[in-house]
Amino acid sequence: MGLVVEHINKSFAQFQAIKDLSMEVKEGAIFGFLGANGAGKTTTMRMILDILRPDSGRITWNGKDVREVPRRNWGYLPEERGLYPKMKVDEQLLFLARLQGISKQDAQRELDEWLDRFQINANRKRKIEELSKGNQQKVQFLAAVLHDPTILIMDEPFSGLDPVNANVLKEAFLEMHHRGKTIIFSTHQLEQVEELCQDIVIINKGESIVQGSVQEVKRQHGRNVVRLKLDNDPEALWLDTLEGVQVTKRRQDYIEMQIQTNLNPNFIVEAALQHGGIINRFELAEPSLTDIFIEHVGTSALPDAPSILSA
Repeated sequence: MGLVVEHINKSFAQFQAIKDLSMEVKEGAIFGFLGANGAGKTTTMRMILDILRPDSGRITWNGKDVREVPRRNWGYLPEERGLYPKMKVDEQLLFLARLQGISKQDAQRELDEWLDRFQINANRKRKIEELSKGNQQKVQFLAAVLHDPTILIMDEPFSGLDPVNANVLKEAFLEMHHRGKTIIFSTHQLEQVEELCQDIVIINKGESIVQGSVQEVKRQHGRNVVRLKLDNDPEALWLDTLEGVQVTKRRQDYIEMQIQTNLNPNFIVEAALQHGGIINRFELAEPSLTDIFIEHVGTSALPDAPSILSA
């Protein structure tokens, strides 16, 4: 069954942060929880973890209210650092694992394995405050997984990571997925969502506006992205004059545009030939999650919210 969020609402004073939000995360899936800053993602995650309680609605894991699910089943990586800056890396991680009921021997074995995998074994005796931002983030991840939880809630896990370390973390995600863990994470790096997630939800101002499998969401938005390259006219400025066409990118290797779904993309080819263009590349592509996100969320102003709604 997995995690089921049913019609939850949450307000702080006069501000309604979450409005009739429902979503379902299949057990063992990697799930992308998306939205602009202030959309209500962190508030929802905290309700899933029973740090906050919804004003109404229900949240269950495999049919059981999340308040009844043992704490050891959950792993949480908060957006804000939740580590003790003066403690050494290994002492801190062992301490946190022991708090979850893990034996010292099992915790030490898991710790050694993960420190080696994350290439931070040399830092195990350093204080958290002495580490780079990226290595602090890796330690924060280890604090969330060392006790071998069933469900992982990750709030902006890729924040502060360079491409190499982001790839290390993605491999860790896939390892946890292969172990049958359920992973829910938020991020603004939507290309990682496309690569990792089976299902997503996009929320805006506390409400679900798009949800489903990544493939379904893309299919629902139609194959309305066209990429074109003309050898003799790399700018093709005349595209800006075509009705129903919006140029979104001009790159050295192609021009990308969105066309209205009721238009036949072949009219772009006909227009190019009429302008004397020598076509090197023409292809149809599904819209990216970034395109879909911008289409639904855009740059609309978000309401002022209490500081507890950090994301």
